[in-house]
Amino acid sequence: MASIEEKLNDFFNGSYFLVLSWIALVVSAVVASASGEVPHSSYGQGIFFSVSDMLGNSPVASITINIALVTAIGALMQMLNKVFSFVRSVTTLLASSFFLLTMANPLTSSVLHAGPALALIVAVGAFYLFSSYMNQHAQRSIFLTFAIVTTCTMFQWAFVLLLPAFMLGFINMRIMNAKGIIAALLGIFTPFWIVLGLGIASISDFKPFVINSAWETLDISQVRMLVVSIAVTAVAAIALTVVNLVTIINYRRQLRVYNAFFMVVGILTIIAMCIDYRDMHIYLPMLNLSLAVQLAHAFTVNTTGKRYIFVAVLLLWTLCSFVGILFI
Repeated sequence: MASIEEKLNDFFNGSYFLVLSWIALVVSAVVASASGEVPHSSYGQGIFFSVSDMLGNSPVASITINIALVTAIGALMQMLNKVFSFVRSVTTLLASSFFLLTMANPLTSSVLHAGPALALIVAVGAFYLFSSYMNQHAQRSIFLTFAIVTTCTMFQWAFVLLLPAFMLGFINMRIMNAKGIIAALLGIFTPFWIVLGLGIASISDFKPFVINSAWETLDISQVRMLVVSIAVTAVAAIALTVVNLVTIINYRRQLRVYNAFFMVVGILTIIAMCIDYRDMHIYLPMLNLSLAVQLAHAFTVNTTGKRYIFVAVLLLWTLCSFVGILFI
């Protein structure tokens, strides 16, 4: 007969907890929006275009699209692991922990901004990246990945972060020969050539990178709690990455490079947060995604009966962070 610890482990690793996590995400987003404590966010400014006013001030549209994007990210990560098994055990924690980490911060759960789109492109791009492993004819995947990312940079500067992440990823896949480099360069320049050539935008529309002042819409206590929340998430991501390296380093090379991609994304995200610190909430979904991967690893490779402690701590932290940012 299964012990209580085994039942808890199975519950946290199963579909029921996944559904409950998603419901908690939706409820928290509605509560945060109804509280009136979460300010309207700028949707972002890119190299040529700005989409700040595309939804006006509609909280319903903001929450709906945001939840849809977060849900899609969770579903894609589950599919990604089912196909490529970069987390070697079957687990739903890739999605459920991402939902909970998103719930922990009202600025990422209830307000639409570029952050979820960034994480979504990472999840989608990972399919192209992982499927190209040691495939010397994967130039199409390289071109499409860089073309998609470059197009997104036209609407939000933060997507520039993904260019070095995917470049390092494709290099690790051992496919960046001369043809691969040409495909990457074409992927970067083609969107600009189309947009400028068709007159959709001009050089005069260029918008230089600036550090925005999203914090000006928050009060001092919210800023402090936001910084604490993000700092704890970053430290947890780094700590679990280091701990998991001991296990991942013993995987076969293909799985190591798959996991290296998410580690690189996490490191680059933290660096970007330090540079563009006033918009760090935009990068938070990518950091949450990186931490979710590490949490899934830590839970599945732990052979003790107390694996549920990882999730218990996550639940406690989620509640404290959400309440702290919204009400303290």
